Amino acid sequence: MAMNKKVLDEMNLQIKHEMESYYIYHSMASWLHSQSLDGMAMWMRIQAHEEIEHAMRFFDHIIDRGDKVVLMDLKQLKTEWSSVLEVFQDAYEHEQFISDRINTVMKVVRENNDYAAEPMMQWFVDEQIEEEANTSKIVDQLNMIGEEGKGRGLFMLDKELGARVWPAVSPFNPEAISPGDE
Repeated sequence: MAMNKKVLDEMNLQIKHEMESYYIYHSMASWLHSQSLDGMAMWMRIQAHEEIEHAMRFFDHIIDRGDKVVLMDLKQLKTEWSSVLEVFQDAYEHEQFISDRINTVMKVVRENNDYAAEPMMQWFVDEQIEEEANTSKIVDQLNMIGEEGKGRGLFMLDKELGARVWPAVSPFNPEAISPGDE
């Protein structure tokens, strides 16, 4: 069942945005590693992995529907931040942008009566609630830490965020690599 061209175009564009999300979260991870905040960096790396999964959901949906994925150029996004708070504020703003994009895709899906795409799009609508909540909470925690408690508070938050675990089947999960694979 071939897809409506407007829906297909929006989904291909969303793949681009999900791939740019992967890219920006890795850029944030790199900056956080450079600040010796490896726990926060790991949180961002796992976040990046989720973005690849999101892109592949769209990719597979398009393929399964008998259409063609058209990969678009990715733009170079930000690589430097002035503070950890700025990193997570940018992450939160980026998730708000992605939520707006998901809502746009859902609107086009509904306007074109694409009932086959609607369940997947509802999953993304629900997912974005979680994504915004997670990044917003970290921004709130960083604001609570403030300048006075910056050292100790950042250390504790770094440790907490570093406890985020990779999905068990992730190829990026070091524990998923068998000894013969190294």
